[in-house]
Amino acid sequence: MNNLNINEMDNRFSYIIQIIKNSRANAIRAVNSELINLYWNIGEYISLKVEQSQWGKSVVKELSDFIQSSEPELKGFF
Repeated sequence: MNNLNINEMDNRFSYIIQIIKNSRANAIRAVNSELINLYWNIGEYISLKVEQSQWGKSVVKELSDFIQSSEPELKGFF
């Protein structure tokens, strides 16, 4: 294939490449947003329980140990 054909292909398909890149970026933003919501909700729930004296200050370590032992496939929480 000569350079002219490669350049023509670049021009024809560059828009499709941009669509793919935009979609990937949107997917990453959506995942990050959902993770932030998850961590916020977990933190809010733990904070509320600690404030109400239902849980002690070491609850985060206890939760981490519990997740590791009961749900080892859940990663990033210990």
